[in-house]
Amino acid sequence: MIPLTYLLRFLEEDVPFGDVTSEAVIPEDLDAEAVIIAKQEGVIAGLEEAKALFEHFGVKVELKTKDGDEVKKGAVVIKLKGNARKILLVERTALNIIGRMSGIATQTRKLVEKVRAVGSKVKVAGTRKTLLKPLDKKAILIGNGEPHRFSLSDAILIKDNHLALVPLEEAIKRAKAFSVYKVVEVEVENLEDALKAAKAGADVIMLDNMTPEQIKEVLEALKHEGLRDRVKIEVSGGITEENIQDYAKLDIDVISLGALTHSVKNFDVSLEILH
Repeated sequence: MIPLTYLLRFLEEDVPFGDVTSEAVIPEDLDAEAVIIAKQEGVIAGLEEAKALFEHFGVKVELKTKDGDEVKKGAVVIKLKGNARKILLVERTALNIIGRMSGIATQTRKLVEKVRAVGSKVKVAGTRKTLLKPLDKKAILIGNGEPHRFSLSDAILIKDNHLALVPLEEAIKRAKAFSVYKVVEVEVENLEDALKAAKAGADVIMLDNMTPEQIKEVLEALKHEGLRDRVKIEVSGGITEENIQDYAKLDIDVISLGALTHSVKNFDVSLEILH
């Protein structure tokens, strides 16, 4: 569950000085009943967060399904009962959260299922290409994906801009000496650097923007050198819903996609007042 204090920030941004429309039009003591409806099929997420916001303002909430369930178009996912002004106060923030998280969860689940359809156990992961990390990372988990790093503090990931300043082997040496507890991952773009990274002791090698054919060459070279079992292989860059199965068939461990969060399509949900 995302902390309520974090969720309230979104509401405070939307209602800095009150909901002037409801305050002008809706009687202060008027109660109402409402429902939140899924307007499309997909994986629902963000219900617990919406529930916490509504309940914070005294609205009674009945969840008709749970986070991670697959819902049909037209399904009622939440029933609400309470002060009409309070329901309308929280409406848009709750719908935004459900819409974004459900969009991420739906797309993640779709890609995970595509990977599983070819008999692969490869993990589908997100990236740090997001500003709404708590919500987005939880949504990826709900969609059966891996959230990857939550922050720069979680693991060591040596990328191209690091290697523009420090040579690859030296960077790995320094990273390994820095902490025995942090995973050391290195992003590479060619076979030569992948071998260097494995020999230098990287725990994870990210093959960035490489074709399936290029990745096969790297995997064969690592096996030939007796290095494949020493490292986990992550692939990223240029992977889409259309080609993910081509990558999933390879002897790799993780497929990461920034598109799970940076260009997610919002899931369509709406709130309707019943009376």
